[in-house]
Amino acid sequence: MDTRTTIIALAYLVSAVLFILGLKGLTHPRTAVRGNLIGALGMLLAVVVTLVSQQIVGYWLIGVGLVIGTVVGAVLAIRIQMTAMPQMVALFNGFGGAASVLVAWSELIVLAGHVRELSAKELPVPGDVYGTLVSGLLAGLIGAVTFWGSLVAFAKLQEYKAFRKPYEYPFMKLGNVALGLLVVLLVVLGVMCPGSVWPYVLLVLVASVLGVTLVNPIGGADMPVVIALLNSYSGLAAAATGFVLDNSVLIIAGSLVGASGVILTQIMCKAMNRSLAHVLFGVLAPTDGSATADEVYGGKVKATSAEEVAMLFESARRVVIVPGYGLAVAQAQHTVRDLAKLLESRGCAVEFAIHPVAGRMPGHMNVLLAEAEVPYDQLKEPDEINAAMGQTDVALVIGANDVVNPEARNPKSAIAGMPIIDCDKARTCVVVKRSLSPGFAGIPNPLFALDNTLMFFGDGRKAMLDLLAAMKE
Repeated sequence: MDTRTTIIALAYLVSAVLFILGLKGLTHPRTAVRGNLIGALGMLLAVVVTLVSQQIVGYWLIGVGLVIGTVVGAVLAIRIQMTAMPQMVALFNGFGGAASVLVAWSELIVLAGHVRELSAKELPVPGDVYGTLVSGLLAGLIGAVTFWGSLVAFAKLQEYKAFRKPYEYPFMKLGNVALGLLVVLLVVLGVMCPGSVWPYVLLVLVASVLGVTLVNPIGGADMPVVIALLNSYSGLAAAATGFVLDNSVLIIAGSLVGASGVILTQIMCKAMNRSLAHVLFGVLAPTDGSATADEVYGGKVKATSAEEVAMLFESARRVVIVPGYGLAVAQAQHTVRDLAKLLESRGCAVEFAIHPVAGRMPGHMNVLLAEAEVPYDQLKEPDEINAAMGQTDVALVIGANDVVNPEARNPKSAIAGMPIIDCDKARTCVVVKRSLSPGFAGIPNPLFALDNTLMFFGDGRKAMLDLLAAMKE
């Protein structure tokens, strides 16, 4: 091994160590920023070393790509609202998969040309060619599924009409099985025909259809799990591409992303008390015989005002705030922080109950509250908060729905068994919501009609501003 190769290998090793340290830093909010910077430094080092070591592509073309990517990234970072961050993550996953498809395709074109040259000279095909070929086929398969599955996830999160609700069609599961078998056959065909890229092209086309048909039936309530899983897929596609390019740092980075995505997926499934198979192959929707909204809410919902809620808080000694997606939509996190500080100044204990799948992606509520500089010690998980919910004077729910729905205790419900925050057990529950519309699960919430629940209708931020004004008066 010459000196140049040794330096490159050592630089890649340093990059891999920085990736691992960065990932470790991201496991805790206090070290997350530092971890992110360490990971970015590792990626910068890996990119610079790769560009220096490769002489295949002209630097001017790389420069053009960097400029375009920087401009697009900067514009999106500035314009994308926090509420649309899950959609952004879905697109990141998708484009990562698409990059793997294109890189593997270009390498397999070169490989096929090499194999044809060997065949023309009647020379045997080296064994390592087949290893590269299999890696390329897997990169194309996983990358295509990731790209199109992520686009569908984006459409669901964006609530486009055609993708708003999960739907079933005849022989849906059987069709996916057939597509899966066809994918296997195309992989085998690709290995048997190393001198042709057509099996790869067909594989990518079939995998693209499979990506759509796998994600499309999944309901919006399961999107946090799907995003975590697609993130894992993008990492696996990158790792497979690393084998195609014989690039160790890409293999390591892709493996880390793939592994962390799988771990996060398991955490999300546990938080919903559902198996991954049920998420992927089940449809979360109201079951036959489920109560209608009229039956649940009819004549039982009690509306309240800022002044009445302010009176409740006057005597409250313990308050639990439960944020949800509505908080993100209203951009009410800073106002809620101000409310919490006001309550604390009056001797009231305030905690935030954070459900792992609240919002549209893992950690959505944590990010929002961290942006508002809410102390991390005030953020509590459901198990910890539920133990003392019976001694809570007021549970203030802001925009959350499915994660506080008592129907999860009903064995016949679509969300049966899902761990929830037990707001119904508080002495008084105040729900801030625009209307009685259902959450992503599409089922009514009996919490809104309980005797100890008051509905504070309106935009989350305006409602909190009105409440602050009423308390100060």
